[in-house]
Parts: sequence; structure tokens; C-alpha cells
Amino acid sequence: MLNSLALIFLAGLSLAAICQRIKLPRIIGMLMTGIILGPFVLNLLDPSILGISSDLRQMALVIILIKAGLSLNISDLKKVGRPAILMSFLPAVFEILAFVFLAPTILKVTRIEALIIGAVLGAVSPAVVVPRMVQLMEEKYGTNKSIPQMILAGASLDDVFVIVLFTTFIGMAQGESASVMDFINIPVSIISGILIGAAAGFFLAWFFETNYSHKNLVRNSMKVIIVLGTSFLLLAVEEWLENILPVSGLLAIMSMAMVLAMRSVPEVTKRLQEKYGKLWIAAEVILFVLVGAAVDIRYTLEAGAGAVLMIFIGLICRSIGTWLCMVGTNLNKKEKLYCVIAYLPKATVQAAIGSVPLSLGLSCGNIVLSVAVLSILITAPLGAIGMDLSYKKLLTK
Repeated sequence: MLNSLALIFLAGLSLAAICQRIKLPRIIGMLMTGIILGPFVLNLLDPSILGISSDLRQMALVIILIKAGLSLNISDLKKVGRPAILMSFLPAVFEILAFVFLAPTILKVTRIEALIIGAVLGAVSPAVVVPRMVQLMEEKYGTNKSIPQMILAGASLDDVFVIVLFTTFIGMAQGESASVMDFINIPVSIISGILIGAAAGFFLAWFFETNYSHKNLVRNSMKVIIVLGTSFLLLAVEEWLENILPVSGLLAIMSMAMVLAMRSVPEVTKRLQEKYGKLWIAAEVILFVLVGAAVDIRYTLEAGAGAVLMIFIGLICRSIGTWLCMVGTNLNKKEKLYCVIAYLPKATVQAAIGSVPLSLGLSCGNIVLSVAVLSILITAPLGAIGMDLSYKKLLTK
């Protein structure tokens, strides 16, 4: 296992650096590392690493949500208001509907399998979007109309919305009966998740503030572990209350991080953001390399032109949904176009949940993972390069 970890980190970071030098997202290099080292090409990774990859992906997803929650300012969310809320679900809904209506014909899958594929592809990537929105805020591009804050808020909530839908669709694919209550439970799980996470955030903020006033007895590294442990506990609460009250554990985690950032001493919040930024460096490598390792290149090639066509149709429908979110705002056409570009890239969530159907033994597992990986390889560079080249032309400094 140690040899495999060495290969994952060293080869993954090396190819990521090469991609960065040629202006491609680092995650492309990490995915390619996994494909090359994985069982379907060179087969250099220990099976024990692949056996726990689903748990490692879950941990990476938790770190993403904590990082996003700590970066999200509630006052900014209030300021951008309606469009941010619409962006948290409307583009994803448009893309999922495109898959529901067209994927059964183009990809030869069932309607429920099309729902799963649409849910996997429906989320925008925090790994690509968040750093660029932070850069825009630092350089003061689009901040006069809170454009980076709006995209950051919408993208963070969009991920949670899609993951909740994905969980519901997976249950339906496993033969669980789908009823009206399943869809009623979605807003219930969102509200309960927000409330439980907020309560945890208030408690942690109080604890850290008390500690800070007593000469900082708990070090910042320990605070990181405490927040991470609380996040895992919130996921466990979702399982404990499964038959009593639907709770979105992932939304609870982000809610906790948002409240913690809002209520904590600014210095504590800043240090937590820095620590989780560093923690994400290692988690990101493990996540994307292991996802690449799970890809059977034969199925990806078989998915071929139909999958690529379906990805681009989904992007077109998603872009229409994003544009509609801007209707009635004070944004001009250039600024609306930038929002559409910023909502194109997919990577992190697709990596975290794309292989779940395969690990559960669902018949659609290979096609879901293949389309997810293709979407990352196509849209991550498209969105990243598009944002990098266009922000100075489309946004006002």
C-alpha cells in the first residue's frame, strides 16, 4: 500500500504540474495518472487502496464542502439573493432534464439510469470555480455587482442539491419504491440539514471563541481535526435519523462551516481556511487519481461519440438555465456570458460520486463512470480556460 501511495502522490503531482504549465487544470493530470496506474492499464496500484477508495472519496467530498462553507460569506449571499438561489438548482435541473429526455435514445440507457447520469453531471466543480472566484474578489473584477460571490454561493449550494437528488435516484435504481414522499423529503432534508449544521456551527464557534479568549489553548491544527470530526458525526446523524427525519448530512456540513466562519473570530476563520486549503491539496490528489484508476478505458471508448454528444447537449441546456437565472438582474450581456462560462466546468463532484453506481453493483455503473470521466476531461479545461481568458474582457474591474 505504501508503494501505491508513493506512486499516487509523486506521479499525480508531477502530471498535475505538467498540465498546469500548459494551462490545463491540474485535475486532468491527476485523472490521467489514475488511468495509467490503474488495473486497466499498468495495474501498479495495490488492490487494498482501491478497496477503500469509496471511503476516501467521501472524505474528500467532506473537505470540499467545509472549504466551500468557510469561503462563503452569508452577507454576500443575502446581497446577491434571488439569482444565487436560482443558480443553486435551475442549471442542474435543465441539464438533468436533457439527459432524462435524450439519453435513453442516444446512450441506450433506461430512464432511471438517465436520471442518475444527469444527477452525476449536474454539479459544477468547486475545485475549478472556487479558486477563480476568490481570485476575482482579490483583483476586484465584477465585485461591484457581487458576481464572484453570486457564482461562489450558487455553485456551493448547487453541489449539495445535486448530491441529494443523486442519493434519491440511486435508491430508486436499487429497487426502492419511489413515492411522492421521496420528493417531499428533499426540501425537508435540506431544511433539517441547514438547522442541524447551523447548531453545530454555533457550538463550535462558541467553543473556539472561549478557547481564543483563554490564550488559545487549542492549536489551529487541533481545530481542523475537531471540525473534521464534527463533519463525520453529521454524516452519521443522517444515518441515525434515516427512519425518523430525513437529513442532508452534506448540507449540514456546509451549513456548519458557514456559521462557523460567520461567528468565529476573524483570525480563527482565516487560519481554518488556510489549513483546509492545505488539507485539500492531499485529498485532491488521492480523489482524482483513484477515480482515474476506477475507469475501465474500454467502456469509456465504447461510450464514444454518443457520450460526447450528450455531454454537449447537457451543457447547452445548462447554459440556458444559467442565463435564465440572470433575467431581471442588473447584469449586462457580457457579465451574464461570464456566469454561463463559469458554470461549465465539472470535476470534483463527478469524481466523488461518479463511481458510486459501479461500487454498488448497478448495471449502469460503467457507463455512468465513463460519462463522468469524459465530462471532466471535456468541461474542466473548457470552463477553466474560458474563465481565465475572458474575465478581464467580460467583467468590470
